[in-house]
Amino acid sequence: MGNYIYAWVNGNLGIAMLNSFIVCSVSLILSLTIGSMAAFAIARMKWKLSEWTLSYFLFGMMIPVHCVLIPLFVQFSKLGLTDSLIGLIIPYTVFALPMVIFLMTGFFKSLQNEIFEAACIDGCSIYSCFFKIAAPLTKTGFSVAGMMIFVSSWNELLMALVFISDVNKKTLPVTLTYFVGPYAVNYVQMFAAIIIALAPTIIVYLIFSNQIVEGLTTGAVKG
Repeated sequence: MGNYIYAWVNGNLGIAMLNSFIVCSVSLILSLTIGSMAAFAIARMKWKLSEWTLSYFLFGMMIPVHCVLIPLFVQFSKLGLTDSLIGLIIPYTVFALPMVIFLMTGFFKSLQNEIFEAACIDGCSIYSCFFKIAAPLTKTGFSVAGMMIFVSSWNELLMALVFISDVNKKTLPVTLTYFVGPYAVNYVQMFAAIIIALAPTIIVYLIFSNQIVEGLTTGAVKG
């Protein structure tokens, strides 16, 4: 127990976990909201460039973070976004959008056209169709996408290490690197810190495990 207390207090894990929670929560909400709306427009609305727009967003999944790290740092330095949690929220949200759009487009396309036709006959607007019909029917898709975004944002190290230099604004993965010294490593305290860092992702998975399994197996069995 003493090692956990040392890791939490002396290792500054409390502040780091709060920073990670803020960054992950805000980027999760933004990416799910913006991405699901874009996916709904691509999947359910009829317009000429819908398939091209989907390909454009999916192209973002092939761009590694390393390619844009230096340009982002230079631009954020000019805008004063370095050493700020906003400087992490923006790229986390943008890099999560392609995955959200890819997943949610498939879920929205699986919905029956008759549902939206009946809603439009009853006078529902496009916004009502999204918030009152499409979103509730695709809760599984939101759970799967949200879990993937949360885990990737919670464990992200590279951008957090480059963009943040203030100790009080470091995220959890960066703080964990401080437990490894240049000449020696206290493995007991380091393992205690790792267990603390893993606890939120395990809790989130246990809460949404049924929805995740259901989402991953949707469409696997017909009939």
